[in-house]
Amino acid sequence: MVAGSEGVDGSQRSGGGWTVPPFATAIVVAAPILAVVGIALLPGEAVWYHLATTVLPAYALNTLTLLVGVGVGVLAIGTITAWLVTMCEFPGRRAFEWALLLPMAIPAYVVAFVYTGMLEYAGPVQSGLRAWFGWSTARDYWFPDIRTVGGAIAVMTLVLYPYVYLLARAAFTEQSVGQIEVARTLGRGGLRTFVTVALPLARPALVAGTTLALLEALNDFGTVDYFAVNTFTRGTFNVWLGMNNLAGAAQIAVALVAVVLALIALERAARGRRRFRAAHGTYRSLPRYTLSPARQGAAFVACALPVALGFLVPAATLAEDTVGDLGGAFDRGFVRLALNSLGLALVAAALATAVALFLAYAPRVRQTRPLAAALRIAGIGYAMPGAVLAIGVLIPFGWFDNRLDAALRSLFGVSSGLLLSGTVAALIFAYVVRFLAVALGSVDASFTKVPIGIDHAARTLGATPRQALVRVGLPLVRPSLLAAALLVFVDVMKELPMTLILRPFNFNTLATRTYEYAGGEQLAQAAPLALAIVLVGIIPVIMLSRAIAAARPGQRRA
Repeated sequence: MVAGSEGVDGSQRSGGGWTVPPFATAIVVAAPILAVVGIALLPGEAVWYHLATTVLPAYALNTLTLLVGVGVGVLAIGTITAWLVTMCEFPGRRAFEWALLLPMAIPAYVVAFVYTGMLEYAGPVQSGLRAWFGWSTARDYWFPDIRTVGGAIAVMTLVLYPYVYLLARAAFTEQSVGQIEVARTLGRGGLRTFVTVALPLARPALVAGTTLALLEALNDFGTVDYFAVNTFTRGTFNVWLGMNNLAGAAQIAVALVAVVLALIALERAARGRRRFRAAHGTYRSLPRYTLSPARQGAAFVACALPVALGFLVPAATLAEDTVGDLGGAFDRGFVRLALNSLGLALVAAALATAVALFLAYAPRVRQTRPLAAALRIAGIGYAMPGAVLAIGVLIPFGWFDNRLDAALRSLFGVSSGLLLSGTVAALIFAYVVRFLAVALGSVDASFTKVPIGIDHAARTLGATPRQALVRVGLPLVRPSLLAAALLVFVDVMKELPMTLILRPFNFNTLATRTYEYAGGEQLAQAAPLALAIVLVGIIPVIMLSRAIAAARPGQRRA
């Protein structure tokens, strides 16, 4: 035993090769953010006062309004539906368990395009109202305009509430039966138990889910641009690409980063040091409430509306438009766009998963506080909006290209052109930086379930850390690796702002072409492309639903 222990310790001390790369990864991930801050603070590029006195107040007000509206909406829908499908018995409950996740498969900008076509003046809804009531012009009636901040809030709420539903349902599923039984013994009904027992216990999950939804709302560009809502994200695009002012765009991006950091700080402050654990031995089947017929109908409607409005109506509209022009829907142009999207998604998913595997295994070789800090930094990319990361990637890549080109011109009289910026390499790098946290979370969670003694045993038998990972660790976490790769794959397929900024000239994906068609009011041409993105996005929704169903201790896994 002593010899074995010494072997492990010696191997731990020789694990320098597993310590340096995580720090290098943290530096690479943080570099885009530091580049944006550096450009924004350059004394010669001080346009902050001009921005602060002109556009920033409107950007800040619209962004704040959007965040408050989306936050209230996703919290209400996600929490109520999660409680109903977890703790109440009503017709369709089992179907709603997974169906409530379906809106997550549709990008918000696709839903915005669909509902704009339906609700605009020439759309079927207003045309039907005019025919029904005999109205002849828009002056004869009032109809809300969807291309407003309110419309953006409604669209994002329908798409983003699954973030809260996902974590809330997991929290309710894992709660103790004993606590619920005590509340019932004290005479509290389902509603009072929900308010006084379940909600306080699930508060960390609710806050985390709402924060994730708000971060996605901040990252959204397609919806706010299509609705002409001037938020920080749209302002970054306008000032940079419209006014050709990189410094101004960087300064708006810094303001956007400040909002992101504030959201993360609020989430951590709300969570604090609270930990909730159930009493031992109380994990039995959850006792569901039997609702009256009227309440069963209300529960069915409460769960059906988000699914219908957030998924069924948009998906059915896209399918109808696609079937109406099947001959031209899947032409050579579609195949080229699909291959571009699939190629980018496959490469980014493979790289992000490989890096995540290395980072997640590093603490099992050598665990130190600096290493833990480096791993936290490596995961901040997902919290940064795509527009900010895109600017941060272009700044160092453009600097390198310019310096290299100048050196080659002076020495050999030749130009190197753009080797990094404006290439697929820059795009894939940005994808990996932003979605590394998605893969890292999945792989790291799987490694936490693998006893560290297994690694020690392999090392005692003479295996190096790399051999222990390949022969022991990798087979044990292979399902999580596949899940991580799939999640990154789908995120890249849907990603819009970074792709718009960093893509090479005359290079399009399904997402960018969908956005371009919709921006030109060519919704019929956008339908098959958007439908392809939706169909790909359904895969992780099914995986997530199965994972939640098997999350409760003692549950039989599918």
